[in-house]
Amino acid sequence: MDYKKIIAAAVFAATDAALNEEEIYRLLEVPKQENLGDYAFPAFALAKTFHKNPAVIAEELATKVKSDYFDHVEAVGPYLNFFLSKNVVSNEVIKQVLNEGADYGYFDEGHNGNVPIDMSSPNIAKPMSMGHLRSTVIGNAVANILAKRGYHPIKDNHLGDWGTQFGKLITAYKLWGNEEDVKKDPIKNLVAYYVKFHEEDVEHPELDDEARLWFKKLEDGDEEAHRLWKWFSEVSLKEFQRVYDILDIQFDIYNGEAFYNDKLDEVVELLKQKNLLEESEGAQIVRLDEYNLSPAVILKSDGASLYITRDLATAIYREREFDFAKNLYVVGSEQTHYFKQVQAVLLKMGFESAKEMHHIPFGLITVNGKKLSTRSGRIILLEEVLNDSMDLALKMIEAKNPALPNKEQVAREVGVGAVVFNDLKNERILAEDFNLEEILKFEGDTGPYVQYTHARGQSILRKAQELAITGSDYALDDANAWVVVKQLEKFPEIVKEANDRFEPSVIAKYTLKLSQAFNRYYGNSKILADDGGIHARLGLVQATATVLKESLRLLGIKAPEQM
Repeated sequence: MDYKKIIAAAVFAATDAALNEEEIYRLLEVPKQENLGDYAFPAFALAKTFHKNPAVIAEELATKVKSDYFDHVEAVGPYLNFFLSKNVVSNEVIKQVLNEGADYGYFDEGHNGNVPIDMSSPNIAKPMSMGHLRSTVIGNAVANILAKRGYHPIKDNHLGDWGTQFGKLITAYKLWGNEEDVKKDPIKNLVAYYVKFHEEDVEHPELDDEARLWFKKLEDGDEEAHRLWKWFSEVSLKEFQRVYDILDIQFDIYNGEAFYNDKLDEVVELLKQKNLLEESEGAQIVRLDEYNLSPAVILKSDGASLYITRDLATAIYREREFDFAKNLYVVGSEQTHYFKQVQAVLLKMGFESAKEMHHIPFGLITVNGKKLSTRSGRIILLEEVLNDSMDLALKMIEAKNPALPNKEQVAREVGVGAVVFNDLKNERILAEDFNLEEILKFEGDTGPYVQYTHARGQSILRKAQELAITGSDYALDDANAWVVVKQLEKFPEIVKEANDRFEPSVIAKYTLKLSQAFNRYYGNSKILADDGGIHARLGLVQATATVLKESLRLLGIKAPEQM
C-alpha cells in the first residue's frame, strides 16, 4: 500500500482539485522529527490559488482532510502534518509482508527485458586481487536488484584475455619463464614475470617493442603465441573459479575480449561506411568534438586493435544477441571518459541502443590507505582476504558461541558477508579503505550486525513455536514497533531507488536502519509475553526477518538462522 497516494487523494479532495494528485504526491515530505508526524504537505503550493497565508491554509485543511488511515492531522505553521493510524497501517504492512514473503518488494517494471551486465572482468594470467572485489560484488547486487524489478539480468564476465599485456607476458615468459614453475604455481609465477617485465622495461624500452610484436603475432594467429595465450587462460580461469565459489557468484556468459576478435573487421568497416574514420599520426581515429570528448583511437599505427575497438564490437554483439533493455558496465570511475567515448562512437555509427548504455562507476579500493597495483607488485589476493575473514569469523564464534551448530558454515557466511557488505554499504563512487577487524564487528555499520539481527529474530520465532499462537490481527500501536513498521513499508520504494540509481548502498543502508529499529524494539518490548498482543508482535518479528533476509540476498549475502 502506498500511503502517500492515500494522503495525496485526501488532500486533492479537500482542496477542490487546486493541484492534481500527482503534484500533491511529489510535494509530500517526511518530517525530520518523528513528533511531527509521518508525512507533511507544504501549504505554500496552494498560496497563489487560495490567496491566503500558507499557515492559514494548513489550519483550514487540518479539519477537512479525512481518511480511516489517519490517526489525526494537524497544522504546524505552513505544513499539514499527517499521523497515520498505527493500528491500521501496522496490520496491513505486516500482513502484506507475511503473505508475499520473499516476493515482497517485487515489481514487474522490466517485463523480463534483457540487461547484460559487464562485471568482474579480471585479467587472464593475473590473480584476483582486492581490486577485483568491487566490480564483482557491485555487479552481482545490481543484477539481483534488476531481477527484483522484473528485468532479466545477464551477468557477463568480460574477461581481460586479449591486449598488449599478453605481448608483455609472452615476452617475459620467453625471457625468464620456466614451464615447470608455471605448472606448479601458475598465477604466482606468471605475475612475477609480468612484474619483472615492468621493472626491466624502465632501463630497456626495447622490451615494449618486442611485446607489441608478440601481441601482433597473437592477433595474426601465430601458433606459438596462441598456444601460450590458451595455456595462460586455462590456468587463470581455474584460479578465478575458486574465488567465485567462495562468493557464491555465478555468471551467465564468459565472453572475454578474445571472443570479439573476429568481429573487429566489421566495426572498422562500419566506421568507414559512415565516413567516421580519419588518420592521425598513422592511427585511425573518430573525432568526438560535438560531444566535447577527445578523439577515440580505433586502430594503432601498426593496425592493432585497442580496448575501444573490442568494446564497440561487444556493444554491437549484445544489441543483436540480446535486444537489450539496458547495457551496463560495472567498471571503475577512472574509465568514465572512456565509456563516454564508446557511447558517443556508437551513437555516431547509428546505434540508438547506445542511449541505454550505462557506465556504473565505483571508487578505488585501498588497503590501509595504499592503492593496489599488479605491475608494481602491490597485490593483496582476494581469496586470501576472504579466507582470513572466514577464519576470524570462526574464532569469534568459537569464543562467543562454541556450541553453535554448523559453525564452520556460519563462519563462512559471516566472513564472506562482512567483506561484501563493507564494500556495498557506502555509495559506490566513494573510495573504500579495507580493514578486516573493523568489518567483522557484531555492532556498528557491519554485515555481521545485520546478520545477527536476522538471527535474533529467528531465535525468537523458534521459541514461539512451542506456544501454539494463533490470530489474524497484526495491529500494533507501540511507538518502537511503529518505527519498524514504517521501515518495512518503505522496502519496495527502497528497491526501486536502488534499481533506478544502480546503487546497492541504498539497500545496505536500509538494512542498517531496519536492524537498528528492530533492536530498539527488541530491547524495549517483551515480545513473548503471554498476552493479547503476542500474535501481532511475532508477526512483526517474522516480517522483519523476512525483509532482512531478502535485503541481504539482494546484496549477495547469506542470512544465517543462528549465530
